Amino acid sequence: MVDMTRIDKNPRSGPNAVEVRGLVKHYGSTKALDGVDLDVREGTVLGVLGPNGAGKTTLVRCLSTLIIPDAGHATVAGYDVVKQPRQLRRTIGLTGQYASVDEKLSGWENLYMIGRLLDLPRKTARSRADELLERFSLTDAARRAAMDYSGGMRRRLDLAASMIGSPAVLYLDEPTTGLDPRTRNEVWDEVQRMVAEGATVLLTTQYMEEAEQLANELTVIDKGRIIARGGVNELKAKVGGRTLQIRPSDPAQLPAMAQAIREAGLDGVSGAQAVPDEGLLYVPILSDEQLTAVIGLLGTRGFSLAHVATALPSLDEVFLAITGEKSASAAASIPEEVAA
Repeated sequence: MVDMTRIDKNPRSGPNAVEVRGLVKHYGSTKALDGVDLDVREGTVLGVLGPNGAGKTTLVRCLSTLIIPDAGHATVAGYDVVKQPRQLRRTIGLTGQYASVDEKLSGWENLYMIGRLLDLPRKTARSRADELLERFSLTDAARRAAMDYSGGMRRRLDLAASMIGSPAVLYLDEPTTGLDPRTRNEVWDEVQRMVAEGATVLLTTQYMEEAEQLANELTVIDKGRIIARGGVNELKAKVGGRTLQIRPSDPAQLPAMAQAIREAGLDGVSGAQAVPDEGLLYVPILSDEQLTAVIGLLGTRGFSLAHVATALPSLDEVFLAITGEKSASAAASIPEEVAA
């Protein structure tokens, strides 16, 4: 496991490895990208979230030179994605949504071939192939044809192939879809290792746990437009507020505590819910002032408290609030510093 205490999860300065301005891409009458602006700082992970069809994969394909945008400008690792595609391809790695390995070659041959295509010396290509096969638990199958691999094994081989050249910028388009939890953790470890060594990662994912585990910052895209951006905790705090969790010294006091808060009519505090099975009282709050008011009220009413904590909403709840049925009301409440 990589020591995450050594990785700054919220860096706020440093040069950008990826800069995107006004990127537009049409497919017929459909605008897959509609004026996207994006920055990814060197040595960080940007998580790109959005519902199916939001434009995430189109963005990755533009930035990896697989398709040409209709308008706008983008540079990656200092190279223009339209004017300097050949130079750029030598500095990036890409794992798409579906594994794309040569099924007639063995796992080791796939990695060695890609290493040589990237102009790695023979010795380096061999050692990198061996290293990545071990990291992704494929050593036992190294000499077997990829056509005999399971779906999960092919996916792991595809991920290894995208990393063999130690790219400066790595695009991961829903990289762990279909992987079992153990293999997913292996992928996360490898991404964290690369970032610790200075790589930059643009990650699209449908797994909120994955975004929370890996991303320094998040960008939410919908219908080709960026609708929100910020750190994980920033989006949680701005979209959903917090929940105050109170554990009384005497669990029997839970109903009375909830009733006291409801009857007090504290400004902005909408209610309290007692959960006897957990021994906790849950109170939605939006500010430190409300937290202080709730605790102060319980103190003046003579309740003894054993534990107090606050919890931000889950990233799933944030995602649904921004892009789901509640998107209109939730997005209206997102301040300018996190809304696009």
